[in-house]
Parts: sequence; C-alpha cells; structure tokens
Amino acid sequence: MAPSRYWSDHWRRFPESVPLPVEDGLATTKQRGAMAEHWWSRRFADVLDSYGLGARMRRGRHYARQGQVMTLQVDAGLIAAQVQGSQPIPYLVSVRLSEVSDAQWAAIEEELSSRAGLVAALLAGEVPDELLDVFASAGVPLLPDRWNDLRASCTCPDAASPCKHLAAVLYVFADQLDRDPWLLLQWRGRSRNEIVDLLRTAEPSTAIVAPWWPFAPGELPDEALTAAQETPDAPPAGGDAAAVLELLEPTDLEVRGNRVADLIRPAYDALAPTQER
Repeated sequence: MAPSRYWSDHWRRFPESVPLPVEDGLATTKQRGAMAEHWWSRRFADVLDSYGLGARMRRGRHYARQGQVMTLQVDAGLIAAQVQGSQPIPYLVSVRLSEVSDAQWAAIEEELSSRAGLVAALLAGEVPDELLDVFASAGVPLLPDRWNDLRASCTCPDAASPCKHLAAVLYVFADQLDRDPWLLLQWRGRSRNEIVDLLRTAEPSTAIVAPWWPFAPGELPDEALTAAQETPDAPPAGGDAAAVLELLEPTDLEVRGNRVADLIRPAYDALAPTQER
C-alpha cells in the first residue's frame, strides 16, 4: 500500500496556524510573483526554493508579504529578526554566514581600492559579478550557495529548518537587498560609510570622488548636505545624469582605458526619472 501523505509529510498533521496581525510590519514590496528582482537578492530565494519544502516556503512568503516580520537587524555575519506567529510572544530568528576576518577584509579592501569601476557600480546601487571574485580571492563567500552555508535558528516549536519564520526573514532580507545592496556588505562586516572612507584615504590615482545624493539610500552625511546647500546647481535626487557626471569630470579616472564617468553613465540614466529627449 502506498504511503499516506500523513507519513510522507508528517508536519501536515497539524492545521495551519493563523498568525496574529502585526501593525507596521516589514511587508515585502513584492506582493505577487517573484520575491526578488536582482541576481544578488534572488540568491536567497533560490537557496530556500532549492530546499524542496514547497508548502513551507509558501507560508514563509505569505508571512513576508503580509508583514509578520516585525524587526530585522543586519550586523557582521548575522541577521537577527522578530517574527510574529500565532502565539503572543514573537519568535526570534537568527541567520549567520561565516564571518570575514580582519585579515580577509584587509585583502578585500585592498582589491576594492584598486577597482574604481566596481565601487562606482556599488555606489550606483548595483552588485557587480566581479565582487564575488573579490571575496572568493580572500577565501570567503559573498553569498550563500546552499542552505548548509547558513547557520539559522528560530525559537518556534517547529523542529524542521528552515521553518516558515526563517523563510519569511530571508524573503524580507532579499526584498530589502533589492533596494539597498549595501546591506549585503554590511552583513559581511563593512558598512557603506566604512567603504567610502576607505576610498577617501586611497591613493589619488585610485580614489573616487563620487556625489552622494543621486543614489545613496538612507541619511546623507553632513558634508554631502553642506555641499548640496553651497552648490546651487547641485542635481536633485534622481536628477539629470549629465549634470551629476560633470562632478566626476575633473578626476579623469580611467578603468582599462575607459573613463569612469562613461562606465557608470548607464547606471545614472537608469536611476534618473524619465525625461523628454
């Protein structure tokens, strides 16, 4: 006699629990279709989908979309979150990836300081493929390739991993990465400001002078605000690409024979609002 679904998928014995509603939860921006847009964000969704727990992942997507993830904090090597389930006390979720040592970060930073085009792409809101190679050359992964690369835990009573709460957290993280790829480097141990400070202290031949306001998410640094106030012709957020790139003209910085301003122009054009040509 063929095995029943009771035994082949034992957790289906219990009815689906109804989570308690959450006010101001971290609902994903994508309410239908794929949970992630860019390749670096899709990696997390692919890792979950490859685990083969279709119904469990469906519940995780539902939790992520309706805002059951209450908080999500990203630190070096750690994603910590609270997820509201069916019980009054939220579940605590942690997701860890191998931490990057100081020596490994020194090698990564040296490589970044010599690749102006790569960092310019990061500043424009992209994660270039070559960043994978930079981290791999230092002996650490930038992204997980499979579920076993992660050390994840949840305080819920579900013994299986990933549970729907873990799935919800990673789906929310992937959604946030679509909007702010610097969260990925923050998870690996360096903030956006730390990377930019590194470039400011690099050799003049490799340092990048990049404007903040067209693309940097979050609060602008004081010096950027001061510069914007003192420069009447400074471009607004998402403004004209040509006006923004004029700020890079004096550097005459080149990468493999191509001017950096020309290399990142497509990124500015994509971020700028539609204008009449």
